[in-house]
Amino acid sequence: MAASKVYFTTFHTTLEENIQQKLSRLLLTAGMDQIDFKNRYVAIKMHFGEPGNLAYLRPNYAKTVADLVRQLGGKPFLTDCNTLYVGGRKNALDHIESAYVNGFTPYTTGCHIIIADGLKGLDDVAVPVDGEYVKNARIGRALMDADIVISLTHFKGHEATGIGGTIKNLGMGGGSRAGKKEMHADGKPAVNESIGCGACRKICAHDAPTIENRKMHIDTNKCVGCGRCIAVCPMDAIEGVCDPDGHLLNCKMAEYAKAVVQGRPSFHISLAMDISPNCDCHPENDVPVIPNVGMFASFDPVALDEACAEMCSRMPRNPNAAFEDASSDDLFHAVHTVTHWQDQTEHGEKIGLGSREYELIEI
Repeated sequence: MAASKVYFTTFHTTLEENIQQKLSRLLLTAGMDQIDFKNRYVAIKMHFGEPGNLAYLRPNYAKTVADLVRQLGGKPFLTDCNTLYVGGRKNALDHIESAYVNGFTPYTTGCHIIIADGLKGLDDVAVPVDGEYVKNARIGRALMDADIVISLTHFKGHEATGIGGTIKNLGMGGGSRAGKKEMHADGKPAVNESIGCGACRKICAHDAPTIENRKMHIDTNKCVGCGRCIAVCPMDAIEGVCDPDGHLLNCKMAEYAKAVVQGRPSFHISLAMDISPNCDCHPENDVPVIPNVGMFASFDPVALDEACAEMCSRMPRNPNAAFEDASSDDLFHAVHTVTHWQDQTEHGEKIGLGSREYELIEI
């Protein structure tokens, strides 16, 4: 596969050009205006940050991208899907409220927020991807309804996947609650059997949950692992069984990312700043592991993640940051030794999502 172009610029500014103007110039230089945006719906896929976390991207960056989309004739909206875990983004009402609290309003960003998988995380589309691990990816409906996808990613570390980059933003972030369960789990749901309200029975199409004496049990012979019960449980008594080494998670995530972008125009932006060791899904953030690196843009999500990770690994490390193995040459393996972020890009290249080979073009 031929090398893909990845465009890069630092956060250095001048009196004539601020950060937002420089980002806009980067996107145009990288060719974002080659896409026909005229009167087309444009999903700007990003992460609004869990309340309590302060490492997420500022709303100003979302506004820069939304303003440029409007200038090019498109109709932008910010979007993300609901989470599986307990927190401030488990349903659309809480999710939008959390986004507002973190500064993402129509007045600060210039466009509206649509939670892609609906009120309870159940509004999704089965997208055929015919991957090695995933045949039909469960993607948030509003994300699939868009004509064009722009990913705006905060590049950072991640305790399960190694990095939280463009593939994760598209794949895990684009998956509905059922999709997230499929990516995270390599088995049937685990259940706190001391609780049994019946919500799961109403949603299950396979009669897997049973309740006796207000105690719930899931028949694993009937369960197909769709994750709908996790989404509707009001007591958070059901959870997925996680992949212990992250390999399957990363591979499934790449296949989900392919489901999001295949068959329509897409463009990808990654800002390597405030590079925390963990995901912005945490309700807290630790000190950055390295200094701010810069802003990246590409049509290729695989090349973009590869370039970001490699450039981050070349940066000096923050002596006050948390490292599990500071001797590792790979920054993100040093942060979380059990992870192998290359699974994402290697599998992404294998399935045709993009190329690990890239040409870095600095502006």
